[in-house]
Amino acid sequence: MAITKNFDYIPQDKRKKILLICDDIRVHSGVATVAKEIVTHTSNHFNWAQMAGAIKHPESGKVLDLSKDTNELLDIKDSYVKLYPVDGYGNEQILREILKLEKPDAIMLFTDPRYFRHIFMMEAEIRKQCPIIYLNIWDDYPAPMYNSAFYEACDLLMGISKQTVNINKLVLEGKEKNKIFKYLPHGKNASLYYPLSDKEKSSEEFKDFKKQIFKDRDPKFVAFFNSRNIRRKQIPDTMLAFREFLYSLPKEEAKDSYLILHTEAITDHGTDLYKVKEYLFDEHFPNQIIFSHSKLPEKALNYLYNIADIQILLTSNEGWGLTLTEAILSGTPIIANATGGMQDQMRFEDKNGDWFTPSADIPSNHRGTYKKHGEWAFPVYPTSRSIQGSPPTPYIYDDRCAWEDVVERLKEVYNLSLEERKSRGLKGREWAISEEAGFTSEHQANRFVEALNELFKTWEPREKYELVNANEYKGKFLNHKIIY
Repeated sequence: MAITKNFDYIPQDKRKKILLICDDIRVHSGVATVAKEIVTHTSNHFNWAQMAGAIKHPESGKVLDLSKDTNELLDIKDSYVKLYPVDGYGNEQILREILKLEKPDAIMLFTDPRYFRHIFMMEAEIRKQCPIIYLNIWDDYPAPMYNSAFYEACDLLMGISKQTVNINKLVLEGKEKNKIFKYLPHGKNASLYYPLSDKEKSSEEFKDFKKQIFKDRDPKFVAFFNSRNIRRKQIPDTMLAFREFLYSLPKEEAKDSYLILHTEAITDHGTDLYKVKEYLFDEHFPNQIIFSHSKLPEKALNYLYNIADIQILLTSNEGWGLTLTEAILSGTPIIANATGGMQDQMRFEDKNGDWFTPSADIPSNHRGTYKKHGEWAFPVYPTSRSIQGSPPTPYIYDDRCAWEDVVERLKEVYNLSLEERKSRGLKGREWAISEEAGFTSEHQANRFVEALNELFKTWEPREKYELVNANEYKGKFLNHKIIY
């Protein structure tokens, strides 16, 4: 199936070339998934080379050509997509070699900037040849003033959420000259994630898939979690909230309600979810937690979203929350913590009736300053905010919501009729594919092309650099409300 485009095709020899540096676009991380969507949807407009990162890449040192595969997706004959697999995110020597070989018109960085310190050390060298683009996935306040040198080195700063765009501007206040700021929310393929028709739900394939999950049981209510098993995803809290929700139901209704956890049950960075289930559920609700471990194709994932009555994501800090996007596109309502980019997907409305945009005065809606939101969303607001960090990331808020509030949201969804749940979910999809939201791969690609076209029209090689006294330190004060 060919990918549709809303921008013009450009022959290969006329295209600008982008050197992408991030996770290998063939792996299953969130960064890689989004990067792949951008590459595959813009390869008739740009040529692409990637320094394809992995912790320890099994193909390090090889050069891979994915042009043929991309041609089939785009229904063209001349895409240019080359991968240079590297350990980590490469080093100065590898980057110089690729720059010399590929001669890119721009370098695009996509993940946390601390992984690219070696690249920023080459800023003066790089920006004599081409601009630096940074797609920022930063996920919470306080604004990371310790990253200001990274942001200053970039010519185009894109943010995956409205909050991230605000953070970019806060960090660079007074130093925005010749910088371009853009909003580039994540998008997924709306033809792969969509509400199933009654005919599709009646198919033998769908019924067999559903039977594999529930065996001979007939679910009346299904909650769904789909994300990594890491601490900030708050999976045990999700499980605790679901248990208390079951206790609030009549016994027979509780036995017809399920929570599907599509994640690894045991990880070093999360917890042992089998043990959590054993402790919380096995005595009274042994069958109500269903684990889904295997990597699933997108068709099967869309089945799961369509089976679910609600998608839950309680992450304590989150740049975007890509599985919420998948759920909304699939016509499934969401319960989500009001933090980071998840706020965007709930469409909070400000006092003027506009989609809420963070500012220095109101940097977040985590307190529920604005209560009105999209009908598909059931927000929970953080009740605990703590500050934590590490040497490379000295401070970041951890916004935790109370599981008791999640229970109330589950009850609210449960008490809606099937027709009302479906109606709210469809309104979510309608908005997600609209021009205002644009949470689709096509919208993401169009915004990306527009941002880069603007960059190429205005960018000029920087020949001179100011000399600064690195020993002279002037204290920096946060230019937004740190306590809000």
